Amino acid sequence: MLLDMLASLPGLELLERTSSTLRVQNVVQLSLAPAFLLAGIGAIMNVMTNRLIWVANKIEKIMAADEDGRAGVLVDELPALEKRRQYAQRAVMLSTASALTISIVIVLLFVSAFVTAPMGTLVAFAWIVTMGFLVAGLGAFLMETRTAARRNRERMKRHIRGD
Repeated sequence: MLLDMLASLPGLELLERTSSTLRVQNVVQLSLAPAFLLAGIGAIMNVMTNRLIWVANKIEKIMAADEDGRAGVLVDELPALEKRRQYAQRAVMLSTASALTISIVIVLLFVSAFVTAPMGTLVAFAWIVTMGFLVAGLGAFLMETRTAARRNRERMKRHIRGD
């Protein structure tokens, strides 16, 4: 009688579904790929953030020099630097959104071990959103590096011409 009463407790069914070590191992294995992707996104964000910081510092230095009247032709760099800052900031924001959604994928994978409702569609949708954010973030990063390279080529051409 006591066992029947314990078996009818709502949380006990949850414990039964998750008590299998094999089931938990499977969920951990499934979450490894998204976890590695999360680590990769973190590494990419580190590079993006460093570039964003460099550009922001360069803008601040030029603006401070301009206030003191020492900037000279460096002021001409500001529009391109501001464009780079915008691209880099967008890249960091989109990559952060990608990291957030891949974390949601990992949570959903673990939650799926505890609930009976099928969550495959939700996991797939979160994965697609993650990839969308990541692709957009990498695209913004590409635009930032492209803007930097274009500006360097323009400077080199002017230097060679003696402008």
